[in-house]
Amino acid sequence: MIDRPISGVLVDIDDTLLDNKSAVRHAISRIAAAYLPSHTDIDEAAAFFRADRNGHYRAFSRGEIDSRTQRRLRAEDLHAHFGGPVFEDEDAVVAWITAFDDAYREGWALHDDALPFLAALDDLGLPYGVLSNARRAQQVAKLAAVGLSHVPLLVCVDDFGFGKPDPRVFEEACRLLGTAPGETLYVGDEFDIDAAAAVRASLVGVWCDRPGAWERRTDEEVAEAGVVRVGSLTELAGLLRSPST
Repeated sequence: MIDRPISGVLVDIDDTLLDNKSAVRHAISRIAAAYLPSHTDIDEAAAFFRADRNGHYRAFSRGEIDSRTQRRLRAEDLHAHFGGPVFEDEDAVVAWITAFDDAYREGWALHDDALPFLAALDDLGLPYGVLSNARRAQQVAKLAAVGLSHVPLLVCVDDFGFGKPDPRVFEEACRLLGTAPGETLYVGDEFDIDAAAAVRASLVGVWCDRPGAWERRTDEEVAEAGVVRVGSLTELAGLLRSPST
């Protein structure tokens, strides 16, 4: 339920508009073929990489380490867990990152509900833009590859040197969108970094909890955080068309 008028919408990219889960799996399948033992389970390896149990990507999004460092550390964690080789020098790290990136780009594709959702926002006259914890150069390329170059890319992690859940990135995205935080909705796939953080920044925070998502939360947790949970962008479009105000 959306309990207030909405004047604008901010959208996450990865695993909200774009099927990042499948793109990462495709990249890990290539990495496994080149670096990991032949018996490696690709789904298990992709889930391990995405889970990032040591929080390297979160450290990057807080501005504590740079992008190259977080990628090297995640690659090292993957190899240590599944029996891959130790990187002997920086050239080996660069080769790994290049192999991952090349395969990752091949896997970029939108979720089926992404374009209809953006069309619904257009129909409703709601301005929208994207807010991402990834590097701007990568996300510009990603939006172009999936036909969304026209969507404003408002704030990325390298604009401030940190990203979500810091409230300042939500506030800046609202400023650029031209809407007040209290009248702005933000939708993303991560409960805490996206939806709950948006609520703490005074936005309407929506958690896009797609079927098969790795993160699980109880109804009590969702209610306590003041978050709206939807199973798809199609469901969210319906809520925006018929808000409970």
